[in-house]
Amino acid sequence: MLDIGLTHYLVVSAILFVLGVFGIFMNRKNVIVILMSVELILLSVNLNLVAFSAQLGDLTGQVFAMFILTVAAAEAAIGLAIVVIYFRNRGSIEVEDISTLKG
Repeated sequence: MLDIGLTHYLVVSAILFVLGVFGIFMNRKNVIVILMSVELILLSVNLNLVAFSAQLGDLTGQVFAMFILTVAAAEAAIGLAIVVIYFRNRGSIEVEDISTLKG
């Protein structure tokens, strides 16, 4: 039987982190993809915290993961609300158009 250990979780977490970083740096035109990439990065951090917490038998990592999930949910809700309002006013959510809002 194949035993799933800490290394497997760390590899999955590293893959999620790399996908999130590539999503941010490779696609700079769509705000939704950038928000999803930030969520992937936060998910990889949560996976690391929970994996190490389970390995060490300590609940601290899982508590931090719950806080990060709360912040990620708030970030997604507020970010999407801003994007929807901006789309209603301007008709586009391209990053180049949003950068014109600088004072």
